[in-house]
Amino acid sequence: MCLSKAYVDTDGKRELLMEEVASIGFEKDKLLLKTLFGEQKEIKAVVKQVDFVTNSIILKNLEP
Repeated sequence: MCLSKAYVDTDGKRELLMEEVASIGFEKDKLLLKTLFGEQKEIKAVVKQVDFVTNSIILKNLEP
């Protein structure tokens, strides 16, 4: 099973937000990231890139 890591890209610098991401829910300008174990994080962001080879999700934060 391939789970992903979510990173926030701020001015070209990537910071790890969450590991083992199983799903992403979309609501207006917010994303809800969930793991298989029920951990959740909500972030005001947009998806910038999804890379299936490296199992990574790059997000652009919409909050300063």
